[in-house]
Amino acid sequence: MRRARRRRLYKRVRGAGTGPAAPLIPPGAARSLPVPLRPAGSMYQSSARCLCSALPALCCAPAAASASRLPRPRSHPPPPGPAAPRASAGGPPAPGTPPRTVCSMGNSTSRLYSVLAKTLSSGAVAQHQDCLEQLDSAQLDPIDPKDLLQECQIVLQKRPPRFQRNFVNLKKNSTSSHRPIRVMQWNILAQALGEGKDNFVQCPMEALKWEERKCLILEEILAYKPDILCLQEVDHYFDTFEPILSRLGYQCTFFPKPWSPCLDVEHNNGPDGCAMFFLKERFELINSANIRLMAMKLKTNQVAIAQTLKCHETGRLFCIAVTHLKARTGWERFRSAQGCDLLQNLKNITQGAKIPLIVCGDFNAEPTEEVYREFSNSSLNLNSAYKLLSPDGQSEPPYTTWKIRPSGECRHTLDYIWYSQHALNVNSALGLLTEEQIGPNRLPSFNYPSDHLSLVCDFSFNQDPDRLL
Repeated sequence: MRRARRRRLYKRVRGAGTGPAAPLIPPGAARSLPVPLRPAGSMYQSSARCLCSALPALCCAPAAASASRLPRPRSHPPPPGPAAPRASAGGPPAPGTPPRTVCSMGNSTSRLYSVLAKTLSSGAVAQHQDCLEQLDSAQLDPIDPKDLLQECQIVLQKRPPRFQRNFVNLKKNSTSSHRPIRVMQWNILAQALGEGKDNFVQCPMEALKWEERKCLILEEILAYKPDILCLQEVDHYFDTFEPILSRLGYQCTFFPKPWSPCLDVEHNNGPDGCAMFFLKERFELINSANIRLMAMKLKTNQVAIAQTLKCHETGRLFCIAVTHLKARTGWERFRSAQGCDLLQNLKNITQGAKIPLIVCGDFNAEPTEEVYREFSNSSLNLNSAYKLLSPDGQSEPPYTTWKIRPSGECRHTLDYIWYSQHALNVNSALGLLTEEQIGPNRLPSFNYPSDHLSLVCDFSFNQDPDRLL
């Protein structure tokens, strides 16, 4: 039933983008086909780049160079020599930089070619549509994270280095001998919205190119190696994140918005939604629920995923949820109603807080809003993990998103990781980017792929969870 619904959705989406630049794509192949190509000069550059790889644009360096050297880590300064100039932090590539030669994943110099070759050519898609419909990414070869990071660094070698962020140790007399559970929360910015609707007036369109921006996203994920990854605004799930992350050992779940604003953008890649990924080697899925949030007794366009997992190491159960509430000023009561509905669903799933809970999301709400107070005062006994970074442990960070739109500069705290404070401890949390690192043009940028910062926390189970109930 879910597959039939997905086919109808993709048939509608792909049909809206038909024409010479966006040929119709059979809905059964939606999980493996690339996004429709746009005319030269737009988001997807030319028909020569039409690859059906899970990483269509993870390219190798110029052929003469890539066979003889490995990519230089972008976090280190370039060695002396006649190398091409690098882009300065926060700006476009330096003037006079020669155009970068790009070769496809079909070149043998690409270390991921053998892994991803099963979905390489659109001709093969046309000949084997029935096989593609049954394609199970779990049957494909795994990807070595180091190889994937290396591929990303090759694509990004003309961009400025990724900013370094440090973890803040928050451990208080923790006696747990088990490895902590690392949870990453991130609104990654839907590609269709970034290029078509969000109007980041200080961000060059070149910085939003999907071929490179997705490598920045993957690089961020690979840098922090989360055990559980919660994402919002995912509109490249089937052609990028699910094929790649499943081969990194993650179990993947996606729940799109029923009326995604991405569908209003010409040549979109389908609807955006929430996605959750967890490492199968660490957890077993016990239960999964896709929740369409209600507000004032009406179904809304916002969604959530809630999954009950069993930790292999400890045998403990816990629930992890991801959501993205309604945006915009003036919708505060609506967000409050959505939050109440989500909390009620989570109470049922966790049996009234008997199962520990972690909730990740872009709530589109400052800490002064009612929905924030509802989560703070819930019977689920939740606390916001990033409050612990403040000196008194009571204040949220000054911002989790910072951008410039035509209406002006927007600096807000909207993203949170909530957790059951009676059953879980926060061992550490990833510090945020400073204003100096973000730069005067704000986010997104050549350095950073989204207008929201990623949040990362390490959790451990409380050894006496009933003590604080």
